[in-house]
Order: sequence, then C-alpha cells, then structure tokens
Amino acid sequence: MKRKSLQGNACPVARTLDLIGDWWSLLIIRDALEGIRRFSDFQKNLDIAKNMLSARLKALVEQGILQTVPAADGGAYKEYVLTERGKALQTVIVALSQWGGEFMYAPGEAGSVMVDAKNRQPIRKIELKAADGRVLAANEVATRFGVEH
Repeated sequence: MKRKSLQGNACPVARTLDLIGDWWSLLIIRDALEGIRRFSDFQKNLDIAKNMLSARLKALVEQGILQTVPAADGGAYKEYVLTERGKALQTVIVALSQWGGEFMYAPGEAGSVMVDAKNRQPIRKIELKAADGRVLAANEVATRFGVEH
C-alpha cells in the first residue's frame, strides 16, 4: 500500500514525519550523529538489509538531511555526512532517547543514555520553555495555525 504524502499539510509535525518518520531513517540519523559515515558501518550497526539501507540513505540525501562526500581516507567509497539540516535533528533524537529511557525500560533494566561528550555526564532533560523562560507543562502548549515561517 502506498503511503499518503503529508508534504502539504499545515502541521509541521506531519510534514516532518513525511520526511523522516520511519524508524530506519531516525536510526540512520542517530548513527550519523554518533559519527558513522560509511554504508558498511550503518549496515553492520543497524543490522538492516542492504537494499533497505540503500533506499533510506538515498532518500535522506535527496531530502537534504545527509550528503555524500569522498571517503576521508582517500578510498574509492563515498561517505554520508549530516548537513546542517540533518544536524538540527539532534534535539529530536535526544528527546526520543530521553522519553524512551524514562518510559520504555523496566526498573533496573540496563540501557543507554545520551551524555555530554566532554564530561560524560547525562544530558539535562529537554524542557519546553515559554518566551519568558517559564517551563511549560503539556497543557500549557497549544498550536496556532496560519503563522508564517
């Protein structure tokens, strides 16, 4: 069944999911943020079929999330690196990681946590803040349509 495109939707969440909403794309972006650049390394780390990985990488390049560059070691292979648009998704990946760490593990179950690369301490939980700096609760956030970006 062909997926319906959400490209023209008024909601930015819908448009974003249209672009990167499948789990493979988000996991590829997560790995790219961790420094993975080569097809074979993505394939090994994700344990994804080569044809699936190829299709996802191609789409992420077409969407301006990744770009291909010559291999850093001068080899014949190309590498995939995040564009500025791709790097900007780091906040989304961190938010998903923090939510998953809080709600997807049993007490005492081992998992991973994102840390500050410099001091190796967990990243402070992402908070939603108003323009005046107040921390907002879920019921204090609303959507306003018709706003120009």
